[in-house]
Amino acid sequence: MYRVPVQANLGTVVREWGRIGCIGFGGPPAHIALLRKLCVANRGWMTAAEFEDAIAACNLLPGPASTQPAIFCAWRVRGRLGALAGGAAFIVPGLIVILALSALFLAGAPPTWVRGAGAGAGSAVAAVAVQAGWSLLVPSWQRASSAASPARRRKARWAGYVLAGGVAAATIGSWLVLVLLGCGLAELAIRRRSGQRAVFQPDVGSPDELPPRAADAVPLALVLAKPGLLAKPGLLAKGALLGKTAAGAAVGAAVFGSIAWVALKVGGLSFGGGFVIIPLMQADAVGRHWMTNAQFLNAVALGQVTPGPVVQTVAAVGYAASGISGGLLASLVAFTPSFVIVLAGARYFDAIRTGGKPQAFLDGSGPAAIGAILGSAYLLARALSQPWQFAILAAAVLLLLVVRRGVVLTLACAAAAGVIIVFGGGPLPG
Repeated sequence: MYRVPVQANLGTVVREWGRIGCIGFGGPPAHIALLRKLCVANRGWMTAAEFEDAIAACNLLPGPASTQPAIFCAWRVRGRLGALAGGAAFIVPGLIVILALSALFLAGAPPTWVRGAGAGAGSAVAAVAVQAGWSLLVPSWQRASSAASPARRRKARWAGYVLAGGVAAATIGSWLVLVLLGCGLAELAIRRRSGQRAVFQPDVGSPDELPPRAADAVPLALVLAKPGLLAKPGLLAKGALLGKTAAGAAVGAAVFGSIAWVALKVGGLSFGGGFVIIPLMQADAVGRHWMTNAQFLNAVALGQVTPGPVVQTVAAVGYAASGISGGLLASLVAFTPSFVIVLAGARYFDAIRTGGKPQAFLDGSGPAAIGAILGSAYLLARALSQPWQFAILAAAVLLLLVVRRGVVLTLACAAAAGVIIVFGGGPLPG
């Protein structure tokens, strides 16, 4: 069990974690490298073994792949208050940037160059998903091949989980979470039946779900308190206005509840990193008519090119649904489970990492999550509508997988290509 000695003042935590939140382009690998450099190499707040154990434990938990390590490291340095302050400092810079960009890219009538840049960058995000899935696929296969259970059966189950995740992501969208959970539980049941058990310390309790946040409705009882009230001269129009206001508030509450539910699924039920959440968000964002497919591609691209957690994409979806308030609500709900998990269970992370039950569950849900990432590439590619977008997608695949350039550079090049093509007379996606 970890002890939490106070090793840094709160101002230092806010400054250092805020700095990582501002310069952390490139997703979880960049964030984890910056955290390791700060906490292990530069400051000596954690040993290398402690840091690696914390990353391993976080990988066993649902939620954003780099947010939980950032919150945990802040907790390790300054306790609960440090976890809250450091986690917020890590998240807020990217949230501000993505909301500002959402206002630009998701406006009703953005400038032509903005639409061209969005269409170009959106064309490349399927390639980013392929790269993300492939980078996880090979290590996961090697791990399955070296497992203690019979190699042939273990490999067959691994392939089945990958296939199930991929097919679910490409077909059933928002129900993907059930497949991920089902694969994890199936592997856990198989391990129990075959007697492959490890000594396991008590599980960490799962965090309580937060209720969806909603706007308060205007009570119509105030208008209808007296039978003849609306019959008085001049009050009939006021009554109609209040009725419209109440109806609008109810609709707003329903939208906020929907945003909260989508964000809760993203933050509390996703395994395997940022691209696993794509089917979860797309089914709601496009199906509820908050965004078009083209706008959703823009939102995914924005989540990739902004600093901080990739899960900030959900803030762009919230913005499309209900403006700044929707974006803030989506971010709040999506990141709250990570804070709850770390604050409630950080002292037991070592038990989680070494426990047989969490490891068995991850051996099932992990391959399914990788399949889901690859399946999300199909969804993203299917959303493209213009031939030149497929050409940009092919070029992005070459840049990422063959030339091995970074994600931010690839998306920037795709955006520039989109602007050039549109101003050269190329059609914009509908």
